Amino acid sequence: MKNLKLTRPLAFFDLETTGIDPGSDRIVEICILKLFPDGRRESLVERLNPDRPIPAEATAIHGIGDQDIRDCPKFSERAGAYLAMLQGADLAGYNVQRFDIPLLRRELRDAGMDLPMEDVRVVDAMTIFHRKERRDLSGAVRFFLGRELEGAHSAREDVAATAEVLDAQLARYDDLPDSVEGLEAWCNPVQKDAVDRSGKFVWKKKEIVFTFGKYRDRTLVSIRDTNRGYLEWFLRSDFPEDSKEVVKAALDGRMPDPPRD
Repeated sequence: MKNLKLTRPLAFFDLETTGIDPGSDRIVEICILKLFPDGRRESLVERLNPDRPIPAEATAIHGIGDQDIRDCPKFSERAGAYLAMLQGADLAGYNVQRFDIPLLRRELRDAGMDLPMEDVRVVDAMTIFHRKERRDLSGAVRFFLGRELEGAHSAREDVAATAEVLDAQLARYDDLPDSVEGLEAWCNPVQKDAVDRSGKFVWKKKEIVFTFGKYRDRTLVSIRDTNRGYLEWFLRSDFPEDSKEVVKAALDGRMPDPPRD
């Protein structure tokens, strides 16, 4: 990469899965490309046995069928290696914020592990692309790299193309920050008084308040006390992981201290 300044490792990764639900689907292929500030690279590509049949509609997308992963290891057998490779690195990819990271963290938790995200910066090339051009990865390769994406939905090809697209985005748009810290802030702007990165909850008068849906402007504590089922539904649904952490803490009776004035 020629246009991004690294101060610590940056790990691009991509998952091919049994479906599109981060809360229940399983990984069948993973690719990690880890870039270091000194120019070194580490990479890993592995297929995994999800211990369930791969739906035909998923195979139609990524080309991986049950016969292809029959003798492959299960995620739990390789989870430690993936965690070791990702720890200490910032994360990057295409649609990782809403899909790959939540699904990977859920698989890790199922294996008795977790990938802490408190100090991890996330750069999502899809966010930049959609805010600038609004197309998919194949369109991004066509637009930024001037070629067609060969082998789309192969984890190896997708992760390599994403790294090239991000580098080309930095070269094309002068207003984009050239550091992971700056790009993470650009991709994930946090509104004033937000409790979580996506701003699903904000602080108002020292109370955590919903900013969306039928309980907009209602306090999280009041909904916890009157409709726990709604919060349990929230945890099962496609919401950002850090937003779910806020809800889970409320259900467990662990409310954070409000910010100081």
